[in-house]
Amino acid sequence: MRIRVKSPDEGRDGATGMRRAAARLRGWGGVTAMAAACAVTAAAVLLPLAQAAPEAGSHPAVVREPASMAAAPAPWTLTDTCQDPEASLSPSAGDGPTIERIRKAGKLVAGVDQNSFKWGYRNPVDGRLDGFDIALVKAIAKDILGDENAVIYRAIPTSQRVPALQDGRVDVVVRTMTINCKRLEDVAFSTAYFEAGQQVLAPKGSPITGYDASLKGRRICTAAGSTAEAALKAQPYGSVPVSVPNQLDCLVRLQLGEVDGIITDNALAAGQAAQDPSVRLVGSPFTKEFYGVAMKKDASDLVRRVNKVLENYRAGGDNSPWMQAYVTHLKPVLPGVAGPPAPKYRDG
Repeated sequence: MRIRVKSPDEGRDGATGMRRAAARLRGWGGVTAMAAACAVTAAAVLLPLAQAAPEAGSHPAVVREPASMAAAPAPWTLTDTCQDPEASLSPSAGDGPTIERIRKAGKLVAGVDQNSFKWGYRNPVDGRLDGFDIALVKAIAKDILGDENAVIYRAIPTSQRVPALQDGRVDVVVRTMTINCKRLEDVAFSTAYFEAGQQVLAPKGSPITGYDASLKGRRICTAAGSTAEAALKAQPYGSVPVSVPNQLDCLVRLQLGEVDGIITDNALAAGQAAQDPSVRLVGSPFTKEFYGVAMKKDASDLVRRVNKVLENYRAGGDNSPWMQAYVTHLKPVLPGVAGPPAPKYRDG
């Protein structure tokens, strides 16, 4: 079930609204995306998913220093209050209480997305979970349990990523989750495994030009609990914010004409633009963010173990597992990425 946000002209010209919706529902993912988003929005609890996903592919990397991102013309920045939030505990292959508990259970419970194209999504060919994040979950399970399929996947909304860890419903969250100081108060993170930035997604031909004054009076959608939502609260540019449980709900609303634009990570938006050729990224990324694997705050043994997995995942240049996953899942929609961000570590 989908919660509708009424457009300003709804009720005055229903036929116009329907024509606009039909025009937006073009492209590969229109109907499929809407069905998937409606199903996820209706779920108020975590949903156990299938335990296997297709293989990550084989091919091409170098670990790179974070690239600089062009900043949008904005008078503010999302500043962190701690130094180097993406710095994590040093890697270790040792065991500990969290890892022992996972081994005893025989399964790694992973919080993931099932609607982010190329990251964590239902492959339309076989219905199994697929994507860049899913490939990383499998690598973690293989290291700890010796079986990449020894995973219970749980689909979680963006807003439930932290609560799911705190409540013990999942062991890890691998769901395009940005590392920042605020979240570090509640959960622990691995080192960064991908670099992204916030950007605006809008229909082709839209007067919206980016994260700027062109948003004034426009309905702009973000996922609840996301860094995009925080950015829009800090500087709305006169827009009308619309918050939804999951990022794909924003794409559905854009297709239906219920919102005028979306703010999200450009890495996610690239996949959405690939699903629906009637939308495009506009302007420049206005933040620099790093995705990390999130874990319970006191699970230091698991954090160190995941960091060890990531060390191996990045190793091997063009033949590294990281680059193989990138080529298989992301390169078609997000070309030009040279490799993973270089890890940062801290004492303790």
